Amino acid sequence: MAKNPEIHFDLEAITNDVYLPLYENNSRYLVLKGGGSSGKSVFAAEKLIFRTARSRYPHRWLIIRKVAKTLRESVFTELKRTVDDWNLTKLFKIPKGAASELYLGYAPNKTEFIFAGLDDVEKLKSITGITGIWIEEASELAAEEFRQLDIRMRGKTKYYKQMILTFNPIYITHWLKGEFFNPGKPKKNCTVLETTYKDNRFLDKQAIEVLEGFKETDPYYYMVYCLGQWGVTGKTIFDAQKVTERLMYLQDRKPLKEGFFIYEYVHERIVDSSIKWIDEPGGYIRIYEDVKTGFPYVLGGDTAGEGSDYFTGHVINNVTGIQAAVLRHQFDEDLYAKQVYCLGKYYNNAMAGIETNFSTYPVKELSRLGYYRQFVREVEDKITNKPKKSYGFQTNKLTRPVIISSLVQIVRENPEVINDTETLEEMLTFVRNESGKAEAADGKHDDNIMGLAIAHYIRDQQSYEITDQATEEEDDEDEEDRHNEDSYFN
Repeated sequence: MAKNPEIHFDLEAITNDVYLPLYENNSRYLVLKGGGSSGKSVFAAEKLIFRTARSRYPHRWLIIRKVAKTLRESVFTELKRTVDDWNLTKLFKIPKGAASELYLGYAPNKTEFIFAGLDDVEKLKSITGITGIWIEEASELAAEEFRQLDIRMRGKTKYYKQMILTFNPIYITHWLKGEFFNPGKPKKNCTVLETTYKDNRFLDKQAIEVLEGFKETDPYYYMVYCLGQWGVTGKTIFDAQKVTERLMYLQDRKPLKEGFFIYEYVHERIVDSSIKWIDEPGGYIRIYEDVKTGFPYVLGGDTAGEGSDYFTGHVINNVTGIQAAVLRHQFDEDLYAKQVYCLGKYYNNAMAGIETNFSTYPVKELSRLGYYRQFVREVEDKITNKPKKSYGFQTNKLTRPVIISSLVQIVRENPEVINDTETLEEMLTFVRNESGKAEAADGKHDDNIMGLAIAHYIRDQQSYEITDQATEEEDDEDEEDRHNEDSYFN
């Protein structure tokens, strides 16, 4: 091993004051949450270069982002900039060229900087002997991905091991907040620092004016991006401020109950009198408002299909519009239909509108079980070219924008009717893609959004009035539907 040259750093001259104590910080977790231009990523790069140049023995740094293709223009560039600014270029091996390998090596002590995205699983499997990890934009990671990286930082080394997490704040129920920002249960061996652009003395006057200009033009953006408060920025379809405020209001509120339904199954039918609710913490059905006698309800369902792994169901009180219950689970289709059957029966024979894009099985199974209170749409008969009635909701290029726009309006004007935090979280990652289509961001889901949007859309086929005569009227409608059943399927 070549002799490590003695290098002197004037840290006070090159580092923001707020970060100076962290050069010697040896916590296993160094969590840097900050607003834009707060200097957190700059410091993370500087600390790794500082530790590298001061070490007699080699380090093996793992530099992580969620997506590999984002590494070159972010963390790799920041590390190279630090090497150049500190006049250390001659001591580092840095491949040249836009298509070159992402790699840095420090010749005197043979330290390596290895770059990997979590979408490159095979590369991660081959990386061993890690002495430290820097996760940039840590909010992009799922909790399980973080834990797997944490496990990889094991084994004995000459120096302390540290995982540095840098990120802009995300919505208040994100796992990072519970993991590292819980005052009632602080994480062991962890140092947390929250910063804003005001902590960065290297910002010029013009940059500061741009940031502070958002106070007037976009106060919510200023709050989140500039001041680093919990929230979300970006091209969200739903009003991010309203969604975030609702999440903050609900953060300490739990569902009324969680669980699922059990029932007796006789002669291939569910015995209605046997349907029973089972309480189970973390159950796949969450109830926020229990059933009220005489109140009409609707139940909108999104089925697992292309790009989705989950079946969902959302119950709405049709008088108030309040989200009363949510079902979300990975089911076989028949089991999903049976839970929807029970949930609908529980809520006064709710009007059920289940998506039929990828399969009509759940709708047919509900009918076979004797659940005829289903949303009916008009379609053109392929043989006669005449309109006919069909059960279930069809999401297509005409109906999809309509139901999403309607839900966007509800969130903007009446966010208080939404009680489910998981649904609200989906809204914060529901964005407009490069083609202008509204969809879930990469790696995210929109199952709850679509289920809730369908539920609101079908409300006009259900009564809006409270009545004690619902059971008798529904029995008459069900009898009529039994006779028309065969014509109600594609």
